[in-house]
Amino acid sequence: MVRIASLVPSATEMLFALDLGEQVVAVTHECDYPPEAAGKRHLTRSLVPAGLSAGQIDAEVRRLTGEGRHLYELDEPVLAELDVDLIVTQALCEVCAVSYDDVVGVAARLPSRPRVSSLDPDDLGEVLNDIDRLGEVTGVSDRATELRRSLERRLAAVRAAVEGADRATVLPLEWLDPPFTGGHWVPEMIEIAGGDPLLCVRGGKCPTASWDEIAASSPDVVVAMPCGWNAGQARSEVEDHAAELAATGAERIWAVDGAASFSRPGPRLVDGTELLAHLLHPDRVERPAGVPFEPAPIAELAGQRS
Repeated sequence: MVRIASLVPSATEMLFALDLGEQVVAVTHECDYPPEAAGKRHLTRSLVPAGLSAGQIDAEVRRLTGEGRHLYELDEPVLAELDVDLIVTQALCEVCAVSYDDVVGVAARLPSRPRVSSLDPDDLGEVLNDIDRLGEVTGVSDRATELRRSLERRLAAVRAAVEGADRATVLPLEWLDPPFTGGHWVPEMIEIAGGDPLLCVRGGKCPTASWDEIAASSPDVVVAMPCGWNAGQARSEVEDHAAELAATGAERIWAVDGAASFSRPGPRLVDGTELLAHLLHPDRVERPAGVPFEPAPIAELAGQRS
């Protein structure tokens, strides 16, 4: 049996979806889905203090990276103790996980000499490809094929449901202080859901935008999806930036769970796509069960428009 350490929440979700949960012996401190993953040994801790505001987090990340420092610390003694055969990590985002170079260096020092597999998708298709890759490296290719096909069927069902519908312009906000719009797979999710993404970079890092640029884009819909934050936290961010968001003139503003359904490149991106389709076309797509979101108080925002 392959003993696996997962250093990325999205990889943890994939491994459990492939019915490999019992072989996962350790995860990160941020691996909270499925719930049983949180009970595994933790291998990481964040060097960004808890309790900071969005703006403070951004400033601290910029300070640490500007000094050439990492954002996460890996517990090498625990990793050595667990005698793992495979470490699953990523090099896509330096803000999201332990440095890939650090992981490779640690793996080379471990007695078990574990294999390191890095999952670095830029778009939704590559996320699905990573399921196949993970299935191959863990010896469960048949399960991976089944999982991928089930996710592809759900995406196809969304496309079919919204075909021919009027398309709203959608501005995703992956951070609000300062504003970052949609990158990587998020624009594609919006398109599949029957919307037209604004100020986005498909298959690339989330771009920054000024509030003036955001207002000038005049979106029909704004979706606040702060990276790694839940719907309640996203709603609070919307309220903190009520005047700026009201200035967009958006007809609808939603706060969603970025951590669960948008920022982690795993199976639940399909949940997020289904949710977007419901928010944009409620007459065509039913609300997906168990996918949290909160409407923003547009009337209150309008009252704060400057």
